[in-house]
Amino acid sequence: MIIILYLSAALIAIAFFILVMSLTKTLKAMKETLESVSKTLDGLETQLKGVTGETTLLLHKTNALADDIQVKVEKLDTVVNAVKDVGSAVQGVGHTVQDLNASLQKVTRTVSSTVSKNEDKIAQAVQWGAVAKEIKDKWFGRKKAKAVTESPSRPMISTRQPEGERG
Repeated sequence: MIIILYLSAALIAIAFFILVMSLTKTLKAMKETLESVSKTLDGLETQLKGVTGETTLLLHKTNALADDIQVKVEKLDTVVNAVKDVGSAVQGVGHTVQDLNASLQKVTRTVSSTVSKNEDKIAQAVQWGAVAKEIKDKWFGRKKAKAVTESPSRPMISTRQPEGERG
């Protein structure tokens, strides 16, 4: 009867040893995977910073271009109005000036719509960049929070001097 008790205790010890070994192997594999993910996210963060910077620069250039086009359109409207007035005074030339005005307005609308389309794309790229940055921040925030909960607490020793005792 005692021998059965010793055999079952030995069997339990062997099973526990096998369990510990398999858990150790699994945790090592998981550690390598997490390190790989961490390196990938670091690379993604670097690339995202570059893309965000380029996107911001492109957005500024597009805004400057839109402002420049707006100024030129306003100047062109003045010229078109002046030409229109001259065309009205001269009866035979009136239709030609109106055709020119329509052509200029069509070109102006085309340029304005093209700039508007590009601004939407740039704004969308900036939004995607912000989403990716937010995901990265959440990922590293969880990682840091987990590291803080797992690290043993150590007493903090302050090396600051009180304000009155500075030397």
